[in-house]
Amino acid sequence: MSDILRLVEPMIPALRRYARALLRDVTAADDLVQDCLERVISRWHQRRRDGDARTWVFAILHNLAVNRLRQTARRGAHVSLDDADEMVFARAPTQEDALMRRDIVAALARLPEEQRSVLLLVSVEDLSYAQAAEVLGIPIGTVMSRLARARERLRQLLEGEDATAARPGAHLRRIK
Repeated sequence: MSDILRLVEPMIPALRRYARALLRDVTAADDLVQDCLERVISRWHQRRRDGDARTWVFAILHNLAVNRLRQTARRGAHVSLDDADEMVFARAPTQEDALMRRDIVAALARLPEEQRSVLLLVSVEDLSYAQAAEVLGIPIGTVMSRLARARERLRQLLEGEDATAARPGAHLRRIK
């Protein structure tokens, strides 16, 4: 039990950040982290002793999030007015930093889930490409290509470029 506390407890803030970014709902993210920690504790004996505990825990969180997103897509989101946070009804902030954060979160939401997951794991949670590949169960090369595409798409969204418009010098030629 002391191993769990020593290894897992420092990860909780990062798990909460990653869960909030994936689900975009504070309450659901906290529930997801709780489910993840329950699973980590109940299956602690199943982890590989020579493996990275951080990668293992993030893989559990990621898999639970994917399952929850699929379930929400099937059932649809439900929020009662009594459970809604008061901030949902508040006006958007006028400060420039808050607007930029909102734009970034909105741009992240427009990324495909595969690209968003890689971008968050590598850029926000500071996992290596190898660790992100292990968490997502994909090859390192796929992590690198998804990350490059995610960064480029995020740049386009934040600069207001239309992703479907051809970029200068990127013309397709027609050969008969």
